[in-house]
Amino acid sequence: MCRFLIFKGKEDIRLSHLLTRPAHSIINQSYDSRLRLDLRRPINGDGFGVGYYTDDKDNEGPCVFRAITPAWNNQNLETLAEKTKSSLVFAHVRASTYGSLSETNCHPFTYHQLMFMHNGGVSNFSKIKRRIINHLKEKYFLYIQGGTDSEVCFALFLDCLDKLGFDPKKPCGNFGAENLRAALLQTINLLKEFSNELDKSDPTYSYEPSLLNFAVTDSSSVVISRYITSKTQEAASLHFSCGSSFSEYEPGQYVMEREDRKQDVIMVASEPLTFERKDWITVPTNTVLTIKNQTVLFHPILDEYYQPDLLRGRSSDFAASKGLMGPVPVSISDLSSPVPPLEREGRSSRVH
Repeated sequence: MCRFLIFKGKEDIRLSHLLTRPAHSIINQSYDSRLRLDLRRPINGDGFGVGYYTDDKDNEGPCVFRAITPAWNNQNLETLAEKTKSSLVFAHVRASTYGSLSETNCHPFTYHQLMFMHNGGVSNFSKIKRRIINHLKEKYFLYIQGGTDSEVCFALFLDCLDKLGFDPKKPCGNFGAENLRAALLQTINLLKEFSNELDKSDPTYSYEPSLLNFAVTDSSSVVISRYITSKTQEAASLHFSCGSSFSEYEPGQYVMEREDRKQDVIMVASEPLTFERKDWITVPTNTVLTIKNQTVLFHPILDEYYQPDLLRGRSSDFAASKGLMGPVPVSISDLSSPVPPLEREGRSSRVH
């Protein structure tokens, strides 16, 4: 299945330090995964995409490069990665579930200043697609170019943002982290509502849960969900890391440096980019992670699938069967030096 990576830094980073140089970069993961092995489809070769923002104020929206060739065999990507720097990067490698092999089906998807990715799958998507389409304003229905559940989810997100009173065409971005999070939560709620309307006596109905790891940014804030429509199963794996710099200490080997508790670099990934266990922290299942001004906030999603008793645990069987689960690095409850501690802020947690 798919994988994605988000980088947000105070300073620009050369894309090759994320995409191609690390021994366990997202590109290498697409054909040589050691931490998140998909025994059904071990090769993620159904296209890739990278989106990034530049300092050019005359150009609205992110730059995006997508292709249907395997990411590890694209010379243009390698050249681009060596010559390009950015402080906010989205990258995605695809193993298709819905939609044909085409560039329109490759992530990330963009709409003016907004950028969006998805890792997972919407259960019974073919059955609820018409409900989603009927719910959308025409301009967001017409936005859809491909055939993936992910792009339709992005259209639904745009519609939710619009109906919350924010124009998704806003040229300067900066909708506010709270508003992006509200629109993403509404998107998840609507997907659940449409699914609950289905006739469960239909013999073709699937009882599999939806895996909804979404990531969206407006070039300023980043909001990412790790979510599954189940109270007993783990969502697709998701990890984050933060520090003063992401450094190469020998060819292909990287580490997250931490000096003076700085948080100049924040990375979120389906699968860790390094093999250092304490470089990465597992995002709890059914949580929204928000990056706002280089601060990381965690908000549990308090719905029917919320599990307040963390000691009960969840099974990883379903996500693992989809190739979407790897070994757990460090959990939030294990946070200790050199990883910055958490502070409680109502029902959210902050890393700073």
